[in-house]
Amino acid sequence: MLSESERLKKSSEFRTIYNLRKSVANSLFILYVGRKKKFPEIPTRAGFIVGKKVSKKATQRNYIKRLLREAYRNIKKTGAAPSDDWESLIFIARPTALEVNYQQVYDAVADCLRRARKKYGNPGN
Repeated sequence: MLSESERLKKSSEFRTIYNLRKSVANSLFILYVGRKKKFPEIPTRAGFIVGKKVSKKATQRNYIKRLLREAYRNIKKTGAAPSDDWESLIFIARPTALEVNYQQVYDAVADCLRRARKKYGNPGN
């Protein structure tokens, strides 16, 4: 589970990241990235959104969020993809996320993070 300091919670924080209009996507998720970090000791904050367009059932939406959080946490732990370059990240699930297993979610999250690194460059650029 992500600690309190690693989670986005306020709608104003989400709005700020949306307004930057920096995003990448694949078939399962959309990833919005915030500003690049100035101080590496501050943890990257992440938010996870699964809307009612994905599923009307809260149990299914929560299941997808749990998969997303766990995949992101494991990627951060193993360092398989660059997740610590930005101050904040928002993952938004697409309806196709209902039909996949954990490994596919993990691969899609890692893919989004790699694409963001490629598109928006290394920190300090």
